[in-house]
Amino acid sequence: MLGKTVLVTGGNSGMGLATSIEMARRGAAVIMACRSRQRGEEALAVVKRQSGSDHIRLMLCDLASFKSISAFTEEFKAGYPVLDVLINNAGVVTVKRQLTADGYEMDFGVNHLGHFLLTNLLLEPLAAAEQGRIVVVASGAYKIGKLHLDDHTLSRGYNPAKAYARSKLANILFTRELASRLQGTRVTVNAVHPGAVGTSIGVNRETGFGRSVLKLLSHFFLTPEQGADTAIWLATAPELGEVSGEYYYRRKVQELSPRARDAAAAAQLWQWSLDQTGHV
Repeated sequence: MLGKTVLVTGGNSGMGLATSIEMARRGAAVIMACRSRQRGEEALAVVKRQSGSDHIRLMLCDLASFKSISAFTEEFKAGYPVLDVLINNAGVVTVKRQLTADGYEMDFGVNHLGHFLLTNLLLEPLAAAEQGRIVVVASGAYKIGKLHLDDHTLSRGYNPAKAYARSKLANILFTRELASRLQGTRVTVNAVHPGAVGTSIGVNRETGFGRSVLKLLSHFFLTPEQGADTAIWLATAPELGEVSGEYYYRRKVQELSPRARDAAAAAQLWQWSLDQTGHV
């Protein structure tokens, strides 16, 4: 990865942190896109120490805000005309229904819409790479997801599993639609289910709610490093240069449920997302 530029969203904790460390170890220039400056700077120090690399930079980006994403991508493109790898890793699970700065249900707003806008705004530097790669961190939770575009804020019958599963179904439909749109280019996009990974996702950062449950279940979880393995492989393996539109678990292509293979739903979600983000 020497001489290559890698952008990791949510690079300050869990799999994002593990991914940032490994990419830096392999010689890439790593940009960690994080929402919190304090947590980002703490993670930056960890990545530098554990990777032995100084080619790491923290840039602030709040995926719950279209304005923040637009400002971030403008700053990024001014400094980096070429982006070799984009890893859409950041993710949230909200216990109670919350809305983003732009009025979208939080899980869907961050996990799907935020990354949708970010990725589209970065297609130019990705296309300028020798072989641009986009890796979307999804989840097997997609199997119970439905899009609910008629009630996109989930004002009726909200629950955390419904919200998270919907956002992960959207990740896979987005991956498949983007792959079809990128045919004939040097840019690929693939999704990955990392497995059950022990990260801080779902833990309330203010109250700590959920931390004791996480500790209780930790023996059953993969480490962040194990969870990040397939995403890193998708981003770096030479033999995957022309593979696009697939969904992986433990370095193997997985068969998707009929709902995740629905091309009409993927096209509808794409158009709806364009309309919402104002990106054409």
